[in-house]
Amino acid sequence: MKYFVIAGEASGDLHGSNLIKHLKLNDTNAEIKAWGGDRMIQQGADVKKHIRELAFMGFVEVLINLRTIMRNFRLCKAQVSEFKPDALILIDYPGFNLRMAKWAHEKKIKVIYYISPQVWAWKKSRVKIIRRTVNEMFTILPFEKEFYSNHGMNVRYEGHPLIDAVEDFKNNNTQTDWNDSEKPILALLPGSRKQELKKMLPLMLEASDAFSSTHRIIIGAVSLLPSELYNTEGRNIEIITDQTYALLTKARCAFVTSGTATLETALFRVPLVVCYKANAISYMIAKRLVGKNIQFISLVNLIAGKEVCRELIQRDLNKDNMVNEMEKLAAPGEERTRMLSEYDLLYARLGGKGASERVAKQIIKICSN
Repeated sequence: MKYFVIAGEASGDLHGSNLIKHLKLNDTNAEIKAWGGDRMIQQGADVKKHIRELAFMGFVEVLINLRTIMRNFRLCKAQVSEFKPDALILIDYPGFNLRMAKWAHEKKIKVIYYISPQVWAWKKSRVKIIRRTVNEMFTILPFEKEFYSNHGMNVRYEGHPLIDAVEDFKNNNTQTDWNDSEKPILALLPGSRKQELKKMLPLMLEASDAFSSTHRIIIGAVSLLPSELYNTEGRNIEIITDQTYALLTKARCAFVTSGTATLETALFRVPLVVCYKANAISYMIAKRLVGKNIQFISLVNLIAGKEVCRELIQRDLNKDNMVNEMEKLAAPGEERTRMLSEYDLLYARLGGKGASERVAKQIIKICSN
């Protein structure tokens, strides 16, 4: 069968690559074209547009790049029309993918959404669009099934695919000596988008100065972004690229930009401080849209339903607060022990291994009918 997969960000590329792997294992005739990244390419997808050209973050940034985004819509529609897939598989990236879902539905193309947009947090009106245009929705957070049920939709929850990605790395990784050190490692994960990196990395560098004599500071960089953006300003700080999981296997603690990386860090059992600072206008608009019902922004806390790790957001994200919170985690103590214990409960809530394979088999079954 023929599948067209659309992911617009690094996390979508990761989840999409694992899904593509299992689609190919379970459908030997699978032909897959995609919008995605290097991980999808490694799994054999014919990637027609790379995610490095797609990750626009925030209301202001979207407006600035609106002309490019509209060109992307036209290009994507043309490529899907030419390919004539048995299913269009959409991975998160709602601003783009929900519009593609509406178009594909009108063209009688089967639409499968894998990894729900966070409509439970904001823009609940999007549920109506999803209900009208999506044939099947697969969610990855345990509370999303109940949310959709309350809005008249029966969706599928097969567990969180990050468990597969993390466990596969742990089982297959044999590289253990690249970061041997007498000092414990403080990891800095400033994000995979240019806007995030520019805001978060300088603050992480400032805060890490307080730990430079006791810890080995390492930045987890991504090749999606230009190397010159990782300016350490003469500090004795190492940079590794596209080796985040290897870094997390050795890290003792971490500053992490809010996003998928917070959950990845927790699954590697690394105590973390969540960092987030957006464009002031974008943040103000987002806060109004989210409302008072959503208390947290990090996946770790959202899934747990309580504060497992400290979130430093906007004005709270400053050097003093970052240092104070990290001091509680860097050395043995009550806060570090509590967080590691909460990680065990978090892992249990995510449904165990095999999510990517279960979803792939369900998609093949859906497309066969």
